[in-house]
Amino acid sequence: MPKSKLYSLNSQTVATATREWLLKRGVTIPQIGELVMFLQQSYYPELTPDECERYVEAVLSKREVQNAVLTGIQLDMLAEEGKLLPPLQEMIDNDEGLYGCDEILALSIVNVYGSIGFTNFGYVDKLKPGILKKLNDKEDAACHTFLDDIVGAIAAAASSRIAHRKQAERENIIEPPID
Repeated sequence: MPKSKLYSLNSQTVATATREWLLKRGVTIPQIGELVMFLQQSYYPELTPDECERYVEAVLSKREVQNAVLTGIQLDMLAEEGKLLPPLQEMIDNDEGLYGCDEILALSIVNVYGSIGFTNFGYVDKLKPGILKKLNDKEDAACHTFLDDIVGAIAAAASSRIAHRKQAERENIIEPPID
């Protein structure tokens, strides 16, 4: 089908959809902030929940992150509806251990803030604290094969952003935020 006009999608539309779909799937910014706090509070005891949430918001402002969130949520929803072809349907339905595409999509988020995010992601993915435990419990009909890794990756990326920011503050490269 020929396109009659130039494709254009407003970035705010994508950002809004990302936040709305996270919420529709049962994930809030404060819940992701709790994961960030879990990952970072032993390094930065002065860190507050509000600050963690602001770092989560900064990660979610990146278009690459929004793309990964929307893609993963859509794949989970298609799996819930049984709309994927076999054997992919069964692999995603069962969050098969040898199916690593969910982690690969999540790593695109982790990469936004550098390699330190890999260790944070691996740690939080293994322990599954907070909202990750709920997303991974498989006690209802919802499929969160992609979403649990995506949420962990957002928290890992926010944690990486904190580490980079705090190092820059210590080196007087940037001023601490005024709030």
